[in-house]
Amino acid sequence: MLAPVSSLLRLASIVICLITIASFALFAANQTKSASSHQQEVLNGAVPTEGSSPSSRAASEAAHHKSTVHRVIDEASEALTSPFSGITSGSSSEWVIHGADVLLALLVYGFGLGFLVRVIRPHL
Repeated sequence: MLAPVSSLLRLASIVICLITIASFALFAANQTKSASSHQQEVLNGAVPTEGSSPSSRAASEAAHHKSTVHRVIDEASEALTSPFSGITSGSSSEWVIHGADVLLALLVYGFGLGFLVRVIRPHL
C-alpha cells in the first residue's frame, strides 16, 4: 500500500529538484549575459546614466524577454522556494538569495523527501 506513495514522493522529489536547478541555471545564464552586455557598453563608452542601475535595467529587460518555458520554470521555482524567503530576506544580493533558495530546496525536497521515502518504503 505504501509502494505507490513512496514512488510518487520519489518522483515529486526529483521533479522539484530539477525545477529548482533549472531555474538557478537560467538565472545564472541571464546574469552572465547581462554582465557581458554591461561590460561591452562600458568598453564602448556607453556608460549607463546615474538614474538607471545596470542590475535594474537588466532585470527589466530579462523580464520582458523571457520565454513561456522560462517564465513557467521561474514561477514554479518561486512557489517551491517561497517557504525559505524569510531566511534570505535580509540579503540584497540576488546571487545569495537564489543560491540559498536552491540549496535549501535541494536539502528539504531532495534530501528530506528522499529520506522520507526510505523510511516509509515497504520492506519486501
